[in-house]
Amino acid sequence: MTRAIGIDFISFMGLPPVQSVALAAQLGCKHVSIALAPMPGNPPRYPEWSLREDAVLRRDLIAAQRDYDVTISLGEGYLIRPGADIRDTEADMAFMRELGIPIANIVAVDPEWNRSIDQLAAFAEMADASGLQATLEMMPGVLIGTLGKAVAAIKEVGKPNLRLLLDSMHVFRSGATAEDVAKLDPALVGYVQLCDVPLVSEYASYGEEARFERLAPGEGELPLADFIKALPSHHMLGLEIPMRAKAQAGITPQEALAPAVAATSTLLAA
Repeated sequence: MTRAIGIDFISFMGLPPVQSVALAAQLGCKHVSIALAPMPGNPPRYPEWSLREDAVLRRDLIAAQRDYDVTISLGEGYLIRPGADIRDTEADMAFMRELGIPIANIVAVDPEWNRSIDQLAAFAEMADASGLQATLEMMPGVLIGTLGKAVAAIKEVGKPNLRLLLDSMHVFRSGATAEDVAKLDPALVGYVQLCDVPLVSEYASYGEEARFERLAPGEGELPLADFIKALPSHHMLGLEIPMRAKAQAGITPQEALAPAVAATSTLLAA
């Protein structure tokens, strides 16, 4: 089976949604992920937008998916945080359903296990009520920072619509191997994100690197060919490759992302 390549939200560095869909189509990609508003901290190149507040933008985005034959594969931007209740985002699920988004993703940055489990369960329940799947993204440096803890959290929550999001940077930087990925129950895997980075970070902040400066496949040191072989065969790949330095240097998203798409196509064909 040929895997469809997509481009995920932070790779666009704040480009508005309709333009993101158009760019994905131009690059030969079949899907994008999206958040309902731009991520803070992107280069100040694009106007602000909100899919929560702008019904016309939502209609335009639905039309763009049809016109460009590009779907939205994942809804992003959700965090389990100390002092915040994920239930406050319940209205977002209706917006994602309206936009045809099948999966909502979340990262837990709360350091308290029981509270994180409660919030994760609430998120899965809200997604399910709107007919969505939910994914949990593990990330080194936070409580749910390894494959083992992510699997344990999903099993403790016990919601059938909750699965894992596997990001190649987070998987290998957490110390996991392709063999560990291959041992996962395929039914536990809900979405895959691909990028490259050095095995040892040169950045003082893991989060800074993850949000703003990743590399195209082949430009770092991750064993991506082994990663892909270890994955369940039916999952789409979303390229999560934010490149802030290039954006700040005036390189367009198309110029930055085209080599990454080409490298990924080569990797998948190997």
